[in-house]
Amino acid sequence: MILCTTPAEMQAACRELRASGRSLGLVPTMGALHQGHLSLVSAAISECDAVAASIFVNPTQFGPNEDYAAYPRDFESDRAKLEAAGIHLLFAPSAAEMYPPGNTTFVDPGDIGTRLDGASRPGHFRGVATIVARLFHIIGPDRAYFGQKDAAQVAVLRHMVRDLNFPIDLRICPIFREPDGLAMSSRNRYLSAAERKNATILIRALRAAEDLARSGESSAEALRNTMLAFFPPNTHIRLDYAAVVDPGTLLPLTDTARGALLAIAAWIGTTRLIDNIVIAAR
Repeated sequence: MILCTTPAEMQAACRELRASGRSLGLVPTMGALHQGHLSLVSAAISECDAVAASIFVNPTQFGPNEDYAAYPRDFESDRAKLEAAGIHLLFAPSAAEMYPPGNTTFVDPGDIGTRLDGASRPGHFRGVATIVARLFHIIGPDRAYFGQKDAAQVAVLRHMVRDLNFPIDLRICPIFREPDGLAMSSRNRYLSAAERKNATILIRALRAAEDLARSGESSAEALRNTMLAFFPPNTHIRLDYAAVVDPGTLLPLTDTARGALLAIAAWIGTTRLIDNIVIAAR
């Protein structure tokens, strides 16, 4: 595995790889890798001749009171996992390399960036779109791999790829879950034992709404009310949002017969977690 720490080094390595005619996949990460990340790597390796991964905790997608400084970092462990998984190139730049002094250019995703997590975390998707666009420009992958857990991010990036004409195929991989259903997340390590047990409330609420939809209910309000019932007020679990939206636009739906995204974000203690389920069209 080749490690590159500057954009120039990574561009040169990717240019050489593409010159040999090999297809290139990209798995962007912020590190603190778990089996969910490695499932993206596995998918990329199965579909591409060579695979690059990035590790970069992107400061521009964190708000002023969020966990940028405390976000888990374990580079040597992550590096070993990626090498064992068969990654060909690893890009691990510093913040100064990705945002050099005097940087003034950002990618604004527009209204879609203000929905779901974008409403709760103003500017978050501006930071996400900016760093992903920079990675795409530096690496030039044929395919890029993201997890369905970040459903709002997926919608934002699909719009960006379309609007900016990136010649890249976005590959969205299923949510990787713990045996009890909790979606794997780097932030799960923040949870205490009691909080970890309580965190399954997200998937339990989603599955209850999914079961209702499977029984024939198509009212978005009924599905949302089913999720809301899992989050009574004045508890140590604080709901951020429970939404039934179009998976492409993230706009609220009234009817789900043509498919829908059921999405939840909640604070378990001081840790914000997200999860979702996609309902297929009937």
